[in-house]
Amino acid sequence: MKDFLWNNDDNQENNITETLEMDLLLEGLYRISGFDFRQYMRSSIHRRVHNRMQLEHIPTITGVLEKVLHEPAFMTTLLNDFSINVTEMFRNPEFFSAFRQKVIPELRDLPEIRIWHAGCATGEEVYSMAILMEEEGLSHKTKFYATDMNEPVLNKARSGILPLTKMKTYTKNYMAAGGTQAFSEYYTTDGHFAYLKPSLIKRISFLQHNLVTDHSFNEFHVILCRNVLIYFTAALQNQVHELFYDSLSPNGFLGLGDKESIQFADCADKYADFAEQVKIYQKK
Repeated sequence: MKDFLWNNDDNQENNITETLEMDLLLEGLYRISGFDFRQYMRSSIHRRVHNRMQLEHIPTITGVLEKVLHEPAFMTTLLNDFSINVTEMFRNPEFFSAFRQKVIPELRDLPEIRIWHAGCATGEEVYSMAILMEEEGLSHKTKFYATDMNEPVLNKARSGILPLTKMKTYTKNYMAAGGTQAFSEYYTTDGHFAYLKPSLIKRISFLQHNLVTDHSFNEFHVILCRNVLIYFTAALQNQVHELFYDSLSPNGFLGLGDKESIQFADCADKYADFAEQVKIYQKK
């Protein structure tokens, strides 16, 4: 029994030490880089830090902090580890189908349409929306803004180059989302990669923007931030929701991911459930 209690005490002390190390690492990253991960969900950050520790053979989180302080290239690598880059074209096709059927009629008569994809990662979803707006005859008056905190990821998004191996899945998503053309009309291929049409790429402004520390930069009719907020604490989610609310035009639309909801946000009563089943809300 004594040995068991001793082991429990050791485990508790190790947990406290690691929590302190993580606090110091995230504080150091913020002070040096300006990127603030202090209110990200610790479970996600913990996994990414420990994965980097294994890859670099670093025994402690303090060792990670030491490399952050003295090796700029390593700090960039760690920041890239923290960036959330999971995406695909027409992800959750039912969302795009509902957007086409319900939101498009609300936008059609606007003289200009501004759409912000926040946390765009490698750009697949903003390209999906660009295709949808083209098929609805609205591309000529739509301005797309796609932002992410990760500049290397944005550069990949700007290229409009996708692995050809993913196009079969993307084609299925496109058709399920109500696509009206052959999906292959939107890209060319060399047998290894798919190259999106230049007319799609030129309509999108890819910009570096940090949802945690940066402010609004325009007024938008649609803001899409899908499956990003799940990595934030409740306090940080409320902060970002305030940013979105301030950035939306009257009666503008907010689209969230399938694992997210506005139900428990401080601003929940400022939105109407426009298409709640696919997480599309309208600013009151």
